[in-house]
Amino acid sequence: MSIETGPDLLRRRAEVRGLTGRLRRAVLALANGTGTIISHSEKPWASITFAGSRHRLRIAFTGPEDVEAGEELVAELPEHEFALGGQLVADATITGVEHTMLPEPMLVVDCEILLLEEG
Repeated sequence: MSIETGPDLLRRRAEVRGLTGRLRRAVLALANGTGTIISHSEKPWASITFAGSRHRLRIAFTGPEDVEAGEELVAELPEHEFALGGQLVADATITGVEHTMLPEPMLVVDCEILLLEEG
């Protein structure tokens, strides 16, 4: 067993505790805790009256059961009421879906989530 140290450990701990980690866990919870986030980008967003961040996630689901859970994510994400303390989900959109059947079933989901700071 190796012990993590340095910048990688600090980044991983911050991600688990921060807004990014909370958002990732909430999105994966919609897919019964399955799926692997293969990319996640975040950009600040602001209008005249609101400030927040736009998140783009790419999530892979491999195997029949995980693909089914990914399909549930696709169906539920746009209307889901998130609880992200201090943040309001203003928009949640599925921007792409890729299905592959061979060598094993795989689903890749792209989504975009706009978070606004409450208050």
